Amino acid sequence: MTTSVHPDVERDLVDPARSRRDRPEQRPGRHRRERVPADDLTVIIPAYDEVASIADTVRSVLGQSTPPARVVVVDDCSTDGTGEAARAAGAEVIRPEHNTGSKAGAQNLALGLVDTAYTMAIDADTTLAPDAIETLLEPLEADASVAAACGFVVPRHVRSVWERGRYVEYLLSFTFYKPTQDHYGAPLIASGCFSAYRTDVLRDAGGWSERTRAEDMDLTWTFFQRGHRVRFVPEAVCYPIEPHDLDFMTKQLRRWSHGFVQNVRLHWRGILPLPFLSTAVGVAMVDAVVASLVYLLVLPVLAVVVSPWLLAAYVVDVPAILVPVLVAARRRGEVGKALASVPAFLVLRIVNGVFMIRALWSEVVLRKPLLVYEKGH
Repeated sequence: MTTSVHPDVERDLVDPARSRRDRPEQRPGRHRRERVPADDLTVIIPAYDEVASIADTVRSVLGQSTPPARVVVVDDCSTDGTGEAARAAGAEVIRPEHNTGSKAGAQNLALGLVDTAYTMAIDADTTLAPDAIETLLEPLEADASVAAACGFVVPRHVRSVWERGRYVEYLLSFTFYKPTQDHYGAPLIASGCFSAYRTDVLRDAGGWSERTRAEDMDLTWTFFQRGHRVRFVPEAVCYPIEPHDLDFMTKQLRRWSHGFVQNVRLHWRGILPLPFLSTAVGVAMVDAVVASLVYLLVLPVLAVVVSPWLLAAYVVDVPAILVPVLVAARRRGEVGKALASVPAFLVLRIVNGVFMIRALWSEVVLRKPLLVYEKGH
């Protein structure tokens, strides 16, 4: 892996004064430490054929209460005008001679340009709350042992069954699982759509690895094994565009499920000495295997052989799911939206199980790893 810049890479520098102008005032009632200077942060946005969303992403970054010193968009040989749209919105744009082949490859290309203390990675379809950057940087500024920080993720659109399912999944994960993991000092993953890093620690880890299809999980577990800390900051909120149809959802779930299995195989020896992380990963793996088999095979068979009433097991845990989901939804004034989206979550949970079983069979039994990065939001 390399972080050097190809000599033919196109560079288009933004007005250096732009990131220091028109900064929104800090919201009343927020008590903060001294802000991280804008010159300490570079934002990297990897993009391939993202003309529909890239301008919104760039503008949301430049419009932050603490804008970064640089916003670098990697136009990874797009065919739809992504680079021009990003440039017009105010970002630097670099374009490799050939497509890098993955999100990690695009991010590593830009990492070679970074000369700031902090680096932030944001997906090209993700916008930020107005104070998300300064909020996310706080733990990095306060504690030198923190290598990375990740924020709260909420789907920008909640309309289709797939978006609704992901909406409930995120409210559950970022209201219950992620805070619990952070309490024990080991968030399972610093989400690739919106995370910040110490640049020197990121470079020392080799940047974003291309050896798995879940580069953000790979990097997070690498940090833990090197003795670094990762923090979850729920007040730092981002809004990605999630898959709206089965085609995009299929690509995303295939990448995520294969990436999880690949990371477990790659890191299991290294995480065994880390009590909470190894337990969390073990529980996640058992849940992925056992729960998926129960949902997809055991329950349908028992419903036929014993009693159809056993199908009620599909929804027996819904009350437990609803508690953290409704807590998060109430804070956002979205209780009705959350309740209406729960059935979609139950559908998505079963589909998740299908992809996890397929990934395990392909990666472990057939020894056919997923090697191609498929864009799926």
